[in-house]
Amino acid sequence: MTTTAQPGSAPAANHPEGAVVHCPAGTGVKTVWFGDAIYSFKAISENTGGNLTLAEATVPPGGGPPPHIHPRADEAFYILSGQIEFLNGEKTFVAGTGDFVFVPRGTRHRFRNVGLQTAHMLFMFTPAYLEKFFMEIGQEARAGEAPAPLTPEQKQMIVDLAPRHDLTLAP
Repeated sequence: MTTTAQPGSAPAANHPEGAVVHCPAGTGVKTVWFGDAIYSFKAISENTGGNLTLAEATVPPGGGPPPHIHPRADEAFYILSGQIEFLNGEKTFVAGTGDFVFVPRGTRHRFRNVGLQTAHMLFMFTPAYLEKFFMEIGQEARAGEAPAPLTPEQKQMIVDLAPRHDLTLAP
């Protein structure tokens, strides 16, 4: 990955030549298994001046997080393939290939792959910071290896670390 911005640098508007982040296809800042899903982070706080986190997610059938709230981050999803059920407060709806979903900060939500095939999507947070939660708990993904199911200890770790990352679990 190449970038003209340095970690912690000012926003692109303050750079005379811009602060372009380029993440070639098939690469990422870091790729982690988080439960049974894989997340390849393309843009994180360090290379966007704290403005944006962008990740590509591969989610198996039935996969997805429990209901939760991001008190100070908006989240958006673009479904590349598959059928993803979203929780919006207390109601659900299904988004499919080509659909876009925006979740304003403070909204109780979750997503779950309700299809028979692995789903692929892009998701982003503004401002950037939540990638640190994924990287602290997730396991580094390795080519040719499948993730192990979350252990009870890892599930407890999610519960324990969520508040440190300004994430409220809301089952």
